[in-house]
Amino acid sequence: MTRALSGRNITLRHGEYAASIATIGATLRELTYAGRDLIVPFAESDVRPAYRGATLVPWPNRVVDGRYSWQGAEHQLALTEPARGHALHGLGAWLDYGIVEQSEAAVTLGTAIPAQDGYPFTLDIAVDFRLDDDGMHCAVTATNRGDAAAPFGTGPHPYLVAGEGRVDDWSATIGADSVLTVTDDRLIPTGIKPVDGTDFDFREPRVIGDTFIDHAYTRLARDADGIAAVQVRSQASTGVEITWDAACPWVQVHTADRDDAPEISRIGLAVEPMTCPPDAFNSGTDLITLDPDASATASWSIRAI
Repeated sequence: MTRALSGRNITLRHGEYAASIATIGATLRELTYAGRDLIVPFAESDVRPAYRGATLVPWPNRVVDGRYSWQGAEHQLALTEPARGHALHGLGAWLDYGIVEQSEAAVTLGTAIPAQDGYPFTLDIAVDFRLDDDGMHCAVTATNRGDAAAPFGTGPHPYLVAGEGRVDDWSATIGADSVLTVTDDRLIPTGIKPVDGTDFDFREPRVIGDTFIDHAYTRLARDADGIAAVQVRSQASTGVEITWDAACPWVQVHTADRDDAPEISRIGLAVEPMTCPPDAFNSGTDLITLDPDASATASWSIRAI
């Protein structure tokens, strides 16, 4: 019996929305509204490229050099971003999640992250996907099943699609006052600066053009319910919006530049709400401490404009 390289695929439908969830990495593989792509999809038969749609646990983004200290002990993670020498996007992206509960418009997936070299902690992960009139809603809950406190962070990895064209053709609105600066070569965090007067200022909607972004934003604008948002719109005024709750005080935005593969360069804008910034395992900034039997949840939504 053959099996798709992306794992089992679950189709969800509600009204004009349809989604495909792949069990490898609890991945949002496809999301459409009235037949229009809202994210960059990939084929069920493909190995997921570029972390498209993956759930990132127990950390999003990078741990610099894969090394960190936790409660007096030194740890070394496998370097899964060899070109830059970092541990990238957690340990759950290639785990095959099980189906806990499923209906026509919703599914809950679950897996366990076992204690291992570099991360000697045991977590249960539950990922809920649900479609309704307002789009796709996702919530990630981590529970510490070990007897020691564990460092934790999470976030999604969708590449948003506004409509026809590429990133250069679209306008973006990113409600954030500050951006995390990084080194050019290895993207190692160096500090936080205001977006005022920089190419990173998208507090008012403007065309992305040839602007390069692979940075984390913070000091986010939120509505009365504590919800932050990024919008991307095409020249034809179609678009997509991702929103997230107060559990994520950061958002990574990447224009998905691929000099090595021009055919897929800048075909979607990666927008990744995060509970913590890059290298939080070392800086400690907004890093969640999960005590034994404690849980933490973060959630986000994607809808058509």
